Amino acid sequence: MDMPLNWATVLPLIFMAVMGLALLVYVVLDGYDLGVGLLLPFASETQKDLMVSSIGPFWDANETWLVLGVGVLLVAFPMAHGIVLSALYLPVALMLIGLILRGVAFDFRIKAPAGHKTLWNRLFALGSLLAALAQGWMLGSYLTGFDTHPFALLFSAGIAITLPTAYALLGAGWLLMKTEGELRARAMAWGRRVFWPMALALGAISLATPLASPTVYAKWFVLPEFFALLPIPLASAAALAAAWLVLHRPRVVEAGYGWIVFVATVIVFVLAFFGLAYSLYPYIVMDRLTVWQAASATESLMVILIGVAITLPVIVVYTIFMYRVFWGRAGALSYGPSSGH
Repeated sequence: MDMPLNWATVLPLIFMAVMGLALLVYVVLDGYDLGVGLLLPFASETQKDLMVSSIGPFWDANETWLVLGVGVLLVAFPMAHGIVLSALYLPVALMLIGLILRGVAFDFRIKAPAGHKTLWNRLFALGSLLAALAQGWMLGSYLTGFDTHPFALLFSAGIAITLPTAYALLGAGWLLMKTEGELRARAMAWGRRVFWPMALALGAISLATPLASPTVYAKWFVLPEFFALLPIPLASAAALAAAWLVLHRPRVVEAGYGWIVFVATVIVFVLAFFGLAYSLYPYIVMDRLTVWQAASATESLMVILIGVAITLPVIVVYTIFMYRVFWGRAGALSYGPSSGH
């Protein structure tokens, strides 16, 4: 698409990139702690404490990226914001309920008497599942342009079921890096169990996406674009193969290479993101609104850009600093002397 290079055409693309970056970082960072929450019911009580401790310093801050992404959508693309959130009102509400359940359960499970701790653990896992399912449904609905035909609804349901398995694999990879001993061995077993359901469902969704959207089909299945884009699925397959190999080699994990599972899963997420970005461009709402049609006035975007130029680097620096400070093996989670009361 040939367009003149000026602020009116460039600024919407800048904000689209910022919004996409924020949502990608959110999916990766909050994805692993949602995955840990999904795996929580399968661990012993002691292991549950370690699992929650492994995400304790990070999970709340990870959600900052979701706020940034939705905030950019609201102020930079108000027309799209109205369409997207109106069409996704119910799954957005369910996601927020899930995230609230996680937040409440996280704090109360530390303070609660032993008899009530099981309840809060279950609510933490339920909140994680609810948020993951809702996010999957939202993604599927977005890709189909909020179509309500049976095939489109089935497609959205497929992604809703697949995303929790992908988060669980990401969470297992996180635990391989942050824990040791029996819990690390269990994390390997969990990773092996969710690997094939996730990989097969991901493959099926990749094949179904062009069928669900003629726009996506026209972008991927034409020459020479097909061969230019072929490295994306091939690299995804290679990353999944690396994760599979490590999950079946305890000695490799014990040698300190468990991070490969986490990094390989992140690579799959990143490649899927770029594939989706290519499929959607130049639309912000599939087949309905382009980036430029949905954008605020250029003068407004100039003012918003100043705020983003200040806010985004602060969030990036804070995130990096937080991970550097709290990196290392997970230990017992405690709020100090009052934690037993």
